[in-house]
Amino acid sequence: MQFSTRVTPNPAKIKTGCIVVGVYSGRRLSPEAEALDRTSRGAITKLLQQGDLNGKLGTALLHHQPSRISAERLLMVGLGKNKTLSRADFQKLARTIGNKLSNCQAKSASLLIESISVDATTNQQCAAQLVRALLTSTYRFNELKSKPKGTSKGPGRVAFCISQRDQVNTIRKGVRLGEAIGKGMKLSKDLANRPGNICTPTHLADEAEALAEKLPVKTSILDEAQMEELGMGALLSVSRGSRQPAKLIVMEYQGGDKDAAPVALVGKGLTFDAGGISLKPAASMDEMKYDMCGGATVFGVLKAAAEQKLGVNLVGIVPSSENLPDGQANKPGDIVTSLSGQTIEILNTDAEGRLILCDALTYVERFNPAIVIDIATLTGACMVALGKHASGLFSNDDKLAEDLLAAGERSGDRVWRLPVWPEYDAQLKSRFADIANIGGRYAGAVTAACFLGRFTGSYRWAHLDIAGTAWNSGILKGATGRPVPLLMEYLTQYIADQKAA
Repeated sequence: MQFSTRVTPNPAKIKTGCIVVGVYSGRRLSPEAEALDRTSRGAITKLLQQGDLNGKLGTALLHHQPSRISAERLLMVGLGKNKTLSRADFQKLARTIGNKLSNCQAKSASLLIESISVDATTNQQCAAQLVRALLTSTYRFNELKSKPKGTSKGPGRVAFCISQRDQVNTIRKGVRLGEAIGKGMKLSKDLANRPGNICTPTHLADEAEALAEKLPVKTSILDEAQMEELGMGALLSVSRGSRQPAKLIVMEYQGGDKDAAPVALVGKGLTFDAGGISLKPAASMDEMKYDMCGGATVFGVLKAAAEQKLGVNLVGIVPSSENLPDGQANKPGDIVTSLSGQTIEILNTDAEGRLILCDALTYVERFNPAIVIDIATLTGACMVALGKHASGLFSNDDKLAEDLLAAGERSGDRVWRLPVWPEYDAQLKSRFADIANIGGRYAGAVTAACFLGRFTGSYRWAHLDIAGTAWNSGILKGATGRPVPLLMEYLTQYIADQKAA
């Protein structure tokens, strides 16, 4: 899908496969719809008088061969009651436009929605979110089907048509950002949707090296021998039950000043999680290929940042392994020594994500990061607490937490903060080691975060538990690409704050 921005004085003369305009509740025309209605001698008013669209938010009406309009199709979308939309309403509108265009056969589309006002959102952000929605709506994972069917490509070309020439550069910047985020989300979803027999730790390592060949990203891969020499006993204990060797994937992007401390992203890369000796139930175990969505997010953000040429230094670290039952696998009661020197009693082998993450969170110290954010499908408890709408946020730094919360609201990729109070640490006590890897029945998402917090004392840190938001189940099964939009929004604001300081 190719995007463009152009000034259009007479929308009725736009030759396109589909022209898109907005209609408010009560069949009130948006300014762009009014202009199109005038030049088309009331064509839109006549259509609305038939009563098939009342302007309610999220509704839409597609009309073929509209009278006195050069476009092959006219798509009218409901804008709701208010002239200023909330962020959530605009995101719903963007999804509506994306879904409608992806399901029609128009080869091109022109958007006439310049006048839409969104609460606390710039025109650039609106353009970025629209592009993101269009790319998301046309995404399909068909690379492993012998004869892909029902592939919806959507329009090959989409133009943002505006009347104010001074807004062209602003919209173009938003379009470029949306394209970069969309490409990052696609990479994240592609990696996550691949099955465990293809997307192994070695496959992820190969993908990281391929990324470095196409973009200004430096990649290095640590194998098991190198990790053993370093002392990564926690990470390596997880991979013992698998025939696939573990990998520690390190990707670096330098878009900021040479001496500027980087932002580090650490993503859980469990390419398949059967639970180990503490075996998971068989139902829906196929979805445990998504246990590497944290790692896939790191890939997506690095790609998006490099595509957008963000002015920040990034380090992406993905500890990758499988967690399977085997004679060499971790057993409940085993004690391992982490890279930090802390010993860990493994009371449940299905709490393995924190074992590979803790060594990566210690390893990242060598990069002297300004901020570390880890991303992991860590606990079912977080899904129970927050459902599929928000990712769990934990942090040892209030400012960092506030910035991530704000980025979530702006991007629509929301998070909700949960505590990491010292009172919860008592649940992680072990009689035989420094720390246990689980904290009992209650507050599972919190105690998992507190476990990781034991390895993050030297830097500003946030933990995102994306167990509920990283993928969908059921008929819409598939990776979502979250939280790539959240982290890109955070990084964009982080750069602005650094320049202002």
